[in-house]
Amino acid sequence: MSQHYELATFAGGCFWCMVSPFDEQPGIKEVISGYTGGHTENPTYEEVCSDTTGHFEAVQIKFDPAIFPYEKLLRLFWQQIDPTDPGGQFGDRGISYRTAIFYHNEKQRKLAEASKAELAASGRFQNPIVTEILPASQFYRAEEKHQNYYKKIPFHYNHYFEASGRAKFIRENWKRRKTDEELRQELSPLQYDVTRKNATEPPFKNEYWDHTEEGIYVDITSGEPLFSSTDKYDAGCGWPSFTKPIRRMELEERFDTSHGMRRIEVRAKTSDSHLGHVFDDGPGPDRARYCINSAALRFVPKEKLEEEGYGEFKKLFNGK
Repeated sequence: MSQHYELATFAGGCFWCMVSPFDEQPGIKEVISGYTGGHTENPTYEEVCSDTTGHFEAVQIKFDPAIFPYEKLLRLFWQQIDPTDPGGQFGDRGISYRTAIFYHNEKQRKLAEASKAELAASGRFQNPIVTEILPASQFYRAEEKHQNYYKKIPFHYNHYFEASGRAKFIRENWKRRKTDEELRQELSPLQYDVTRKNATEPPFKNEYWDHTEEGIYVDITSGEPLFSSTDKYDAGCGWPSFTKPIRRMELEERFDTSHGMRRIEVRAKTSDSHLGHVFDDGPGPDRARYCINSAALRFVPKEKLEEEGYGEFKKLFNGK
């Protein structure tokens, strides 16, 4: 396995929101929030936000290009931002919240320019793509309270992510959801009822409750990777149970009071499909038990991960 790491630096508005999309990807060693592109040394958060330092809020990513190439980082970066906004991002205005790609070498510059040109030619946005492509300069690590903010204060982070307008923009511009008619044609009646009508399949009479093959479980409606067999266990409840998702950013949790109960519903962000519920009686350190309907999932065996476009997850099964 390669251990040759490179650096990528992106400015996408508030750096709180630019960590989680990259943080849980395979091949990503570290994501640091910080400041770059300005004219003062060791600036503080308050100084940068005052728009007097010239710095951008940015993230610096240490990644293994053999596992997660720079081209994929670029695609993921574009999908977090409004690249047509010259004055900031969403609710955050000012020069420190502008978007930019900071290249670390000539190869990154060429790839960034090509990626920007491809996006402009795609017709996805009517307005010009204004995200700058700039040479990387000194990067200053932000104060510790800003590092991994989405993990430290998840409630405030999730509220801010929605209230700022970023979440809505991403859903409307970057995440294609299938129509109700398409889903009715593609899914079985049970799969449709579970994913679209919040139904629950019978325990012990579903496809994956006692499934032990190695591989990953993806959203049956969008194909997004959700859970791995490495985190699956028998909770005795009759439904597939997992201690954690592959990527927490792919899930959305909502308070559910249906059927006279108080539960936390789990939905897939990309497709808005109902998956199941999460409880706090699991065996892991987080005590999480993701109790998921088989009808909301499709299984991809580890031997077919590359073939079906999920090759980046082969590392979950290294040595197995």
